[in-house]
Amino acid sequence: MASLDPSATSPSDRRLSRYGWQPVDPPRRPVLFINPRSGGGTAARAGLAERARERGVESVLLAPGQNLATLVDDAVASGADAVGMAGGDGSLAVVATAAAAHGLPFICVPAGTRNHFALDLGVDRRDPGGALDAFTDGVERRIDVADVNGHLFVNNVSLGIYGDAVRQPAYRDAKLSTLLRTAEEVLGPSSPASDLRLVDDLGREHRQLAVVLVSNNPYALDHPLHRGTRPALDTGQLGIVILDRPGDGVRPPGRAWSAQGLTVSATAPVHAGIDGEAAELHPLLRFAVRPTALRVRISARHPGASPSARFPPVRLPARQGGSRLLRAGDRRAGGLVQPGFR
Repeated sequence: MASLDPSATSPSDRRLSRYGWQPVDPPRRPVLFINPRSGGGTAARAGLAERARERGVESVLLAPGQNLATLVDDAVASGADAVGMAGGDGSLAVVATAAAAHGLPFICVPAGTRNHFALDLGVDRRDPGGALDAFTDGVERRIDVADVNGHLFVNNVSLGIYGDAVRQPAYRDAKLSTLLRTAEEVLGPSSPASDLRLVDDLGREHRQLAVVLVSNNPYALDHPLHRGTRPALDTGQLGIVILDRPGDGVRPPGRAWSAQGLTVSATAPVHAGIDGEAAELHPLLRFAVRPTALRVRISARHPGASPSARFPPVRLPARQGGSRLLRAGDRRAGGLVQPGFR
């Protein structure tokens, strides 16, 4: 991979180099997978298939009922040397899994509804067509991915309230109202006790959990403007946020910390949202980070970093054990909720 000479590069090149991006040669046989239904038809409005073909990129449009993982495996077996996905975060993870397994570069084209991974990666979410330049005039770096029981994820896994809410048919169309309704059911006085248990970074056992959110790298919970983003995707750490059910008030109900791994126990299968897709996981749930496991490419004209990295907040004093305490009613606890809408 070529390196950037600071004395001979543009301000844009120097900015990208600061975030770890390096110029690369274009792939010889790139393939882009497109979900035409994502984002209410974003791919069609942006003309992604046509614009990809103009760049010499083979396009594969997903039809209802097709298995994306199988299509990607077939493309790799046929010689694809770079793979991209234009769709939501759940489908991005499927293609990223194959890219990581085969050591191929992965291109994220923001064609979903919210495109959270694209935002944290430094892709301009308003420019899906321009994101295709990653195939022809791209820069590359390595980032972490994470997995739970062998399921790779690029954003997060949600358990508890979020894990239950994402299974509701209305979730995709009304995420907030569905989440609040599920919260009332889960946290109500007559609701059954949670089956989730874990031990936090201070060695305390939590047996009454309402929310467990495990992310591929920590969220910027202290950032006033970009709390729902991750400043970096290469720290080699999981971000862990938990919320206990209302109890006796002996300790704050919420906590956030980072770690390389986490184990969550339960006595029955657990409802989960993996990058926003409903799933059922069988205990024990073992979370782990895979440092620098994924090669990613973006357009050299895109920002190259998350907003919480480009616009860092004022530094706050260090907290106990490097973790966060989240208190009920604290506006900063919004950082606890916001990442879960992914």
